[in-house]
Amino acid sequence: MAKKTYRDLKREVWDTGLCSGCGACVAVCPADGLYFAAGKGAESPVSTGTCKEDQDGVPCGVCYEVCPRASGETRQMLGEYSAALAAKASFEIPRRQSGGAVTAILAAALDEGLIDGVVTVTEDRFTLEPRSAVITSSGALIHEAGSRYSWWVPLLASLKEAVVRQKLRHIAVVGVPCAVQAVRRMMDSDHQLAKPYGRSVRLLVGLFCTESFDYRALVGGILGEKHGVEPWQVKRLNVAGKLEVTVEGRDAIAIPLKELQAAVRPGCHSCTDFSAVDADISAGAVGAPKGFTTLLVRTPVGKSFVDRAVSSGKLTVEGKVDLAAVEKLAKEKAKRKQPLT
Repeated sequence: MAKKTYRDLKREVWDTGLCSGCGACVAVCPADGLYFAAGKGAESPVSTGTCKEDQDGVPCGVCYEVCPRASGETRQMLGEYSAALAAKASFEIPRRQSGGAVTAILAAALDEGLIDGVVTVTEDRFTLEPRSAVITSSGALIHEAGSRYSWWVPLLASLKEAVVRQKLRHIAVVGVPCAVQAVRRMMDSDHQLAKPYGRSVRLLVGLFCTESFDYRALVGGILGEKHGVEPWQVKRLNVAGKLEVTVEGRDAIAIPLKELQAAVRPGCHSCTDFSAVDADISAGAVGAPKGFTTLLVRTPVGKSFVDRAVSSGKLTVEGKVDLAAVEKLAKEKAKRKQPLT
């Protein structure tokens, strides 16, 4: 059977509103033929018109190969894991989210040379506008800790920077479930154009996620116009059944998710994966005591990174995880519409 192509991806995923916006297709396109346009409404990539298969009949289809929505597979509940831990960084991390455990694990790995870069989300500290980035030092990683993964950004577009331009070969990727699914597809793929990316990823960290929000719709519209909050006033955002906004100089705000629907990316409505079941380690604030992070250790690779962070003194593991709280949100997300095949 003929392999699916860019046009199949456009027809089946982009035109049907299923695109997660993960950026995997942008990363792997050998012709640099895809990109996300700036501004609100960038629900799916835009073609530059340089697709070699579409224009010249050169076999490719790697964009379809790595798309997490193209397979029609669903991920539900908590998936398989070997341990559920409550963990926190044992050193100070300004602006950290929950316990800072993910930052601690990655900082230990960078310092010990286990990884040579992290593909992650950073932000403009004043405007909160997110961007994907490649970080190669623990100092820079700690400085950027606390970035908001509730904002949408085509995270995996930076994989091309990491793999092709910087030539990193032991990368950690930190992302929400759709990005994790895409990277796992790269790692499992036998497609010649996907293999360089899959081989270069050593650790895959997934973050609990109910949905992602469009930056302009949430900051300018809901937070700004409705609640009178300027971006620079926001100290912390956390999504746990509602959007919790910690604001400089005033009381915290709790916004029900139903009031945020105008800012939710369309592709999120078809996602059933809350806990990033394809990751080596999944992490989130839900289920952990205050000041800790819940870690679901899923693979031997994930366990080895957690163990090394503990032995280095950067990560502390103690206390119990309330798995019922995690399962509750996972069940809610599992009720969503199933992706089309």
